[in-house]
Amino acid sequence: MKIIKCDYSKEFDMKCQDAVATAAEDLAAGKLIVYPTETVYGIGADIYNEAAVKNLYLAKKRPFDMPLSVAVADRQMLEKVAVVNENAEKLIKAFLPGPLTIIIKKQPEVPDIVTSSSQKVGIRIPDNRFAIKLCKRTGPIIATSANLHSHPDAINVDDAIADMGDVVDTYIDAGPCTLGKPSTIVWLMDKEVEIVRQGAIPVDKVMEVLQC
Repeated sequence: MKIIKCDYSKEFDMKCQDAVATAAEDLAAGKLIVYPTETVYGIGADIYNEAAVKNLYLAKKRPFDMPLSVAVADRQMLEKVAVVNENAEKLIKAFLPGPLTIIIKKQPEVPDIVTSSSQKVGIRIPDNRFAIKLCKRTGPIIATSANLHSHPDAINVDDAIADMGDVVDTYIDAGPCTLGKPSTIVWLMDKEVEIVRQGAIPVDKVMEVLQC
């Protein structure tokens, strides 16, 4: 187990660049990492490595019928994972990067284990320099909170270590998360809208954008 400190509050220095490289190497090798976002600390795996995703479920003691969200670096990468509809377009322009997860139709290449065999996927672009740089280097990664299933979210790396321990190969310690609360989750299908979880973005702001 490695714990790498990465303070990018002022600049993203070589130490942080090295942390990105180490995390990316672990992901490519099928290992699990814990990384910072603006909401809570996330546990990550390469979404296309089904063995790694299975290990993530087992590490979190998360039921396999509970789908996982995916983090991407930008709009172009998002479209490789999900099919953007009209309502998703509005929310992407208004809130991403930011603490919003949008559930929309997945691309066929996304393994069923990620989505619990559903044809939809939760997708977000974190508003966090480390997470963005990591995704740019690796491609899409799993974005679920770094805690055991049903335990409180990890808002600092110590919380994550206490829950996950040695099952994670690399922990990136970037200090407390700036928001410290999970993303708002919105399910979109055709013209239907459902707020799955109230999080950092108020529901009324989401609905205001969708009604424009």
